[in-house]
Amino acid sequence: MSITSCGACPACLPAHATPEVVMPHAPRFAARALAGLLLALPSLALAQGAAAPARIATDSYRQLHWRTIGPEGNRFTSAAGIPGDPLTYYVGAASGGVWKTSDGGTNWTPLFDDQRVQSIGSLAVSKSDPNVVWAGTGEGKIRSHISIGEGVYKSVDAGKTWTLMGLEKTARIPRTIIHPTDPNTVLVCALGHAYGPQPERGVYRTTDGGATWTRVLFVDENTGCSDLAMDPRNPRILFAGMWQLEIHTWGRTSGGPGSGLFMSRDGGATWTRLTGHGLPKGPVGKVAVAIAPSNPDRVYALIETGDGIPWNGQPTESGQLWRSENGGEDWALVSRDRNAMGRAHYYSRMAVAPDDADEAYFLTASYAKTLDGGSTIRVLGGGLAPGGDHHDIWIDPTNANRQIVAHDQGLSITQNRGKTWYRQRLLNAQMYHVTVDNEIPYNVLGNKQDEPSYRGPSNSRVMGGRGAGISRGMWHSVGGGESGWATPDPTDSRIIWSTASGSGMVGGIVVRFEEDRRQFRNVEVWPQQSNGPADGVKYRFVWDSPFHISPHDHNTIYVGSQHVHRTTNGGQSWEVISPDLTLNDRSRMGPSGGLTPDNIGVEYAGVVYGIAESPRERGLIWVGTNDGLVQLTRDGGKTWTNVTKNIPNLPPWGSVRSIAPSRYDAGTAYLTVDFHQVNNRDPFIYKTTDYGKSWKSITTGIPRSALSYAKVITEDPVRRGLLYVGTENAIYVSFDDGENWQPLQNDLPHAPVSGIVVQEHFNDLVISTYGRGFWIMDDITPIRQLTPDVLAKGAQLFTLRAAYRFRPITAPSTTYDDPTRGEDPEYGASINYYLKAPVAGGVKLTVTDAQGQVVRTLTGSNAAGINRVYWDLRHEPTMEVRLRTSPIYAPHIIPGPNGRTAPGTGQLAILAPPGRYTVTLSAGGVEQRQPLEVRKDPNSGGTEGDIAEQVRLLAAVARDMNDGADAVHRIEAVRVQVDAIARVVDDGDVKRAAEALLQKFTDLEMNLVDLRLTGGGQDGVRFGSKLLGKLNYLANGLSGSDYRPTDQHVEVQALLDGQLKEQLSALDGLITKELAAFNELLKARSVPNVVVKPRGPISD
Repeated sequence: MSITSCGACPACLPAHATPEVVMPHAPRFAARALAGLLLALPSLALAQGAAAPARIATDSYRQLHWRTIGPEGNRFTSAAGIPGDPLTYYVGAASGGVWKTSDGGTNWTPLFDDQRVQSIGSLAVSKSDPNVVWAGTGEGKIRSHISIGEGVYKSVDAGKTWTLMGLEKTARIPRTIIHPTDPNTVLVCALGHAYGPQPERGVYRTTDGGATWTRVLFVDENTGCSDLAMDPRNPRILFAGMWQLEIHTWGRTSGGPGSGLFMSRDGGATWTRLTGHGLPKGPVGKVAVAIAPSNPDRVYALIETGDGIPWNGQPTESGQLWRSENGGEDWALVSRDRNAMGRAHYYSRMAVAPDDADEAYFLTASYAKTLDGGSTIRVLGGGLAPGGDHHDIWIDPTNANRQIVAHDQGLSITQNRGKTWYRQRLLNAQMYHVTVDNEIPYNVLGNKQDEPSYRGPSNSRVMGGRGAGISRGMWHSVGGGESGWATPDPTDSRIIWSTASGSGMVGGIVVRFEEDRRQFRNVEVWPQQSNGPADGVKYRFVWDSPFHISPHDHNTIYVGSQHVHRTTNGGQSWEVISPDLTLNDRSRMGPSGGLTPDNIGVEYAGVVYGIAESPRERGLIWVGTNDGLVQLTRDGGKTWTNVTKNIPNLPPWGSVRSIAPSRYDAGTAYLTVDFHQVNNRDPFIYKTTDYGKSWKSITTGIPRSALSYAKVITEDPVRRGLLYVGTENAIYVSFDDGENWQPLQNDLPHAPVSGIVVQEHFNDLVISTYGRGFWIMDDITPIRQLTPDVLAKGAQLFTLRAAYRFRPITAPSTTYDDPTRGEDPEYGASINYYLKAPVAGGVKLTVTDAQGQVVRTLTGSNAAGINRVYWDLRHEPTMEVRLRTSPIYAPHIIPGPNGRTAPGTGQLAILAPPGRYTVTLSAGGVEQRQPLEVRKDPNSGGTEGDIAEQVRLLAAVARDMNDGADAVHRIEAVRVQVDAIARVVDDGDVKRAAEALLQKFTDLEMNLVDLRLTGGGQDGVRFGSKLLGKLNYLANGLSGSDYRPTDQHVEVQALLDGQLKEQLSALDGLITKELAAFNELLKARSVPNVVVKPRGPISD
């Protein structure tokens, strides 16, 4: 079911606002107009406006949990294993940390979530001590949307804990090598960030486990290390590939005099550039190297040459693979096959089988293999390929049949030399953006690197069983492609606009997807294929070009090239509503790549990169470009104003991707500018309150680091001045309109935060990360209401979000072990309260219904700061049926001091019906109350009247279950005492009377529960059901949906109720007559009487 927040009824009001007018939800066709009208009214969002509050300690909200929801992930850049151990592997994600399996790949554990960097470039496990694991951070597979690292890390306990060992400024470490017999000797291949010159490039070595490092190979500030190889038999022999590379917004340049192949004969202390002797003479680019373990004199080198295609007007050499047969002295070109290196910047990895010097593997978009030393290279297709876009391979040096490959679709493991592969995906999805719809529960949408767009639920509603959680099967594509947007129509969530890069304008694909049909229509802005440099295309649509739906008219759609394009008729036609809004610097629109051209639209410069229309003023549209400009129009595109010059201390050529116009004031907007591709990684965040005439930098509190550049900013829709910003490795919150920022990280891994949105109906903060998928912080009401006044109080119960009594849905087909399963929200009502300090006597929460009757009593956590307790919307459960006697025929089963659960019985906790409730917080002598609304699941059948009928009948069943449990407990008490008497007395009359009485109570109890059951071996199927089991079964059937009871339910309930009354009456007779007579006999023989407590009230 879809909803549109009207903003005026109690369901949609800001959590702490008081409604002045109550109106029903607007129908879909009127909802947007109504929303626009309400936005024009004075803000109800925050009475105190944007006044700067006192600093709020991060510890006060640290307990708020981020949950991951998926989808299944993708890109791994590195892999490693332990020789001889077929169960243990490590993989490093492009921007999602380090993962480990100890069961051959079925289950994986993230190991790096506590570290402040998530981009992994290389992994290495010590052969002499497999507890020692090194992780080089920063991806070395070069494209535009990649993350840098912050040094090299070491674990000495097989990945349980990690220590940063330095080299923080090296930025990218594509290879790490450990000495085969000395785990303290390590060499690191440092490529550098490549966004400009830097000295921290080359090869570094430590001989003391990372305590100190020496840069042992350095060419120049423009050249870094691309690969390293060590002779496994003689670790003094090493080869290094050096790569001259520069990356900018407008493209990449690979190749130059710094690139080349180097060799060391003294363990890396000194190095010699290898030239001549068969190696290429002209300029080269990326270099990769591999040594044949079975014959170390055989050395392979992948060398980027240009493949004979002129570069900068000069000829280049042709070739991809060279080979030496004498340890690097002489070389011969063995292959020009472009499947050896592919797109050299992004791939260029090879490995040689440890038992055959002629067998080698080449990892590119395809997966290729040679069996003749590289003379012929065969691409392996279909099931023989591990995946696609392959990046790293580890081969067990003791068993060449065992391999693991990291690639853009995940990871693959083979135990039979690639005949078959076990393919696995984890939760490391690289999402470009995030959007949400208005369904209940809502869906989360976005586009994933190297994969399609995705749509999946924030709440699976699959409760219990193998399919519980948000399994991978609950996600599906909504058209478009990997790099664009997936944006639902705000008035009809079944319509989804999805965009992508592609072969049209290399970024201009737009489709209109219909969820009910699962089909889409292509409505591309300009469907003319125009691959190639930006200079040659009509419209410059970048890889992740912007897409925006007008907040005033859902039929008005904007997309950006160098212009702003608009459609008002579902994409049937598009109009250009702006001039070229960029610098239009033609000098930066030429071919990208250097020696190997690489033009896929991701490197287009001079493009519109962000579009946002003000929710308060129709036609006020903000635009940012990736060449550093900020423009706006206030008349729907008729005229445009460049306000860039008004932004203080703004360097040139920043990427303005995220603009957040304020919903509270038309002249106010926030933006982030990303300069990392022009070699500046500081955060740049600005605010204007006068339509861009002046700007203020708002970055206080965000620490400067290599990972601090800001990517996205969002304004809270309820509390004015509450802002959220995402950087390359963190999310921050500001409570004072950007004056100060503080971490909102809590338990979120430090992956790049690429998108932030607030789902307004549920008050959830939803983010996309570029490396760990989507995450949700449920119910940010306490964040919104955290003020200095609250912090000064001893305790505060926050306003309660309405709770939906969701009913379970059937589970999709899924695997037993799904490492990509997302986490559902806790079921029920989110109850949030603040404690200044732990309180004496603990915390109690009491839920009462509209009549003041206590429904549930909960014990709250007693920690300082925000605490969260969930009420599962259920009444107190019925009494548990517990037995204090051994099963009949199984005397070896001895109940513990608290007895044992009676097999075949259960407890009933009635799901509270929709309505108004009150929650009372009792803490430290203070009582506070807040109203709570419980709502019907809008997806379920039945009505609230049906639910009321159901609850009435369930209440009757619950009374019977309690009465029956009480009867069993009284019988058990009698049996235990009588049995003890029968065992110890010598008086024959007493013994015979005890045994006779014991049998009568046992026979009666057998009508209620089956005393033969042990609860093991499915022995419940051996016998028929007893009365309490039948009541439990009836309750389960009654409570499984929102429909009223069937006539059969009513009839069976009456039947069972009558039978229970008969048993209770019989029990009364036994106690008042037979047991009383037995007690008289005991009294006459001076034996203590049998004591039994009075029964509770019988259901009537």
